[in-house]
Amino acid sequence: MIDLLQEIYASVKKNKLRTLLTGFAVAWGIFILIVLLGAGNGLLNAFKENSGGLSSNSITLYGGKTSMPSHGYQRERSIDLKNIDIEVIENQLGEYLNNGGGNFNLSRTVSSSKDYIAGDVSGTYPSFKDTEGLIIKDGRYINQADVDQRRRVIVIHEDAAETLFDKDNPIGGTLMIDSLAYQVIGTYEGKGFRSNTDFYIPIQTMKLIYNKDNLDRITFLLSDKITSEAQNEELEQKLRAIMGQQHKFDKEDKRALWIWNKLKQHLQQLDAATYLTIAIWVIGIFTLLSGVVGVSNIMLITVKERTKEFGIRKAIGAKPSSILRLVLVESIIITTFFGYVGMIAGIGATELLNSYMGSQTVDAGAFSTTMFSNPTVDISVAIQATLTLIIAGTIAGFIPARKAVKIKPVLALNAK
Repeated sequence: MIDLLQEIYASVKKNKLRTLLTGFAVAWGIFILIVLLGAGNGLLNAFKENSGGLSSNSITLYGGKTSMPSHGYQRERSIDLKNIDIEVIENQLGEYLNNGGGNFNLSRTVSSSKDYIAGDVSGTYPSFKDTEGLIIKDGRYINQADVDQRRRVIVIHEDAAETLFDKDNPIGGTLMIDSLAYQVIGTYEGKGFRSNTDFYIPIQTMKLIYNKDNLDRITFLLSDKITSEAQNEELEQKLRAIMGQQHKFDKEDKRALWIWNKLKQHLQQLDAATYLTIAIWVIGIFTLLSGVVGVSNIMLITVKERTKEFGIRKAIGAKPSSILRLVLVESIIITTFFGYVGMIAGIGATELLNSYMGSQTVDAGAFSTTMFSNPTVDISVAIQATLTLIIAGTIAGFIPARKAVKIKPVLALNAK
């Protein structure tokens, strides 16, 4: 084995530049693959963080304006959602939709003895927390007793709590809205596009104070029976038909009822993430192949240059397997060494990228969004990619190795 390694060392030393350039192609291939995977993970992780505070299995309805005449009514008629709509939809589509609730918003100034915030006050049901994916940090969310008894209670953003109160825990504190006092019962976490100027109170309290019966939107959670885009499309058509009958508009009138299907959007985003991952792997694999081809080429050149040597070896009794092993081991060593160098360099580059851009966000005032998060690659993925490269390099070296084995001693001795 020592003799074999010495022969390989002598061959590499004799062709240092050629071996170095080939090795660079191998290292560059694995380096690019790991960096691309890391960058792709950074984008996907940022997407997950931004979506972390949003429910991905809910559907929201918004009233619009009709764009065509229907049921004896002219176009441009406003569609106002009502509480009865929730009951009608649940009665007909209860197996697909549940936990429905409505809400409406008003722009108001919320103040404390310390400061004030101009924001949106929303009247909501208890189910709003689940349908919107609100994560309660301290205290609790609005419950049914708050709604039924029309309590003046409020849930606020964690950032708003810091602005409006001096104490660490604002639960039990008092806030003023239109000269009426509200008790803080909970704070919620803000992630992604969650605004820190949104305040939530019981919907019946809001209706009583502001004498408003219409709803700005109605949201339902989707059941486990809805799992594909086709099922979502069918559900939306049924919703339009029910609401069209309820509010006397054409079910084909898309402007009369706006539907935000978060599960449908989530499935589309998952498809986009899958396509991105596939594209990264395809680019990376083709880059790896360039390195593997380089290994195959250098071994072919090596076999051609050492044709006479291999002929002499066979003439004096060398077994074909020994020549095959010599060429294969040289191919494996080159691929393994430079593949390892490329893997280490790629992991180092992703860690460097993570330290400078791993938590990059864009602050838009009311909310902040993560653009890039943890652009690193799992070490097991890097090792698997490197092992794949080594196997490919071995296969690439087998072709010139077979050629070396088939060399006839007589012809080899006459080779120039």
